[in-house]
Amino acid sequence: MKEPKVSVGIVNAQKIQFRLNDMYSVGGSNIYGEQEAEYKDGNIVWQGNTYEQLVFCPETADGSFSLHDVTIGINFHWERKETQTFRGTLKLIVTEDKLCAINILPVEEYLASVISSEMNASAPLEFLKAHAVISRSWLIAQIRKRTMDKEDKKDRQTPNSDSDELIVRWYDQESHSLFDVCADDHCQRYQGITRISPDSAVPAVESTRGEVLTHEGEICDARFSKCCGGITEEYETCWEDSHKPYLIAQRDTENQEATLPTDSEARTEQWIRESPDAFCNTTDKETLRQILNNYDQETENFYRWTTEYSQEEISQLICRKLGTDLGRILDMQPIKRGKSGRISLLRIIGEKHSVTIGKELEIRRVLSEKHLLSSAFVIESEYNSPTDKVPARFRLRGAGWGHGVGLCQIGAAVMGNQGYKYDEILMHYYHGSRIERIY
Repeated sequence: MKEPKVSVGIVNAQKIQFRLNDMYSVGGSNIYGEQEAEYKDGNIVWQGNTYEQLVFCPETADGSFSLHDVTIGINFHWERKETQTFRGTLKLIVTEDKLCAINILPVEEYLASVISSEMNASAPLEFLKAHAVISRSWLIAQIRKRTMDKEDKKDRQTPNSDSDELIVRWYDQESHSLFDVCADDHCQRYQGITRISPDSAVPAVESTRGEVLTHEGEICDARFSKCCGGITEEYETCWEDSHKPYLIAQRDTENQEATLPTDSEARTEQWIRESPDAFCNTTDKETLRQILNNYDQETENFYRWTTEYSQEEISQLICRKLGTDLGRILDMQPIKRGKSGRISLLRIIGEKHSVTIGKELEIRRVLSEKHLLSSAFVIESEYNSPTDKVPARFRLRGAGWGHGVGLCQIGAAVMGNQGYKYDEILMHYYHGSRIERIY
């Protein structure tokens, strides 16, 4: 196949301000400089005229544009706005009652930015090469899946299932219908050439050009997270109930043990309360500085962490996030866990009524103002006196950062620092896969 192009949704807003840093063409005219487009009555208003869509094409190969007020880390604790610069085509379309800015560019250019945006470009080269392969694999798998979804006219089961007693949701790339992927953590971080590193990210992408992971002839849906917490998780714990044999639960150690220490609730709680050896169990500041971008370094104690809530805080938070008043919270009980210890079904018992929620990201969303670091946690209830029936406080002791499926970025970077080659890193995290060059 030829190198494909990818369309990336960058920002949605009533008004989009941007700057064409080089000469761009639109509707047969050349234009550059500061611009502003606004949504009005189902159309785009730009320079006093109304359009259904606008496409700005660069006149040169390295032409770039800058988008102002781009939100990164949407709904996470590092959320912020910044100006970002991109190469390639800028497309403005109408979506519901807003405008959407989309960047269209070749896959390999996109990947050089992803590798710089997902982690610090000073990370070990073999780790960056491994990440280039999985980011390319995931992207092309999603593009192909989106094409198949358009051609498949059969009814599809919605990933959301709600009732008064059961709320099960998972969040995946299928929510994007106007472009291939978004630019934030929901898909892969893509911040254009704002943070791109020509000395490390670009060589990592170029040296693996066209390489993807495959399993039994299919391109792998190569998921990854920041820190698995010592055990990687299975795909079906976090998304639809579809087993992927290359995304399995295994220890993040050199000798991946067949028996996991999470085969019962008691052993899982013990595992989470301890701090066992793993590639991703590192507190070395220099190593973490190599791996994490500046805003990621704001997160501390991610291998093992603790979050506490008062009764008032947790009851109000759950009421606000679920849109239903459970009353004071009496207990929270794990109903189902994945093999890494991540909870996929959580029973929340309130004075007024109870509810069971899942999967892992929905649990993290409901139990935090932004997102919990992971759903691998142990629940501790504290009472003001032995006779109290309602807890005064809840403490969550947790493990890992993210869903834990596939490659563990911290663990893989440590492996790179220890001398592992990129193919060894990939085989460690994607059981039974192989590397193939498809263009």
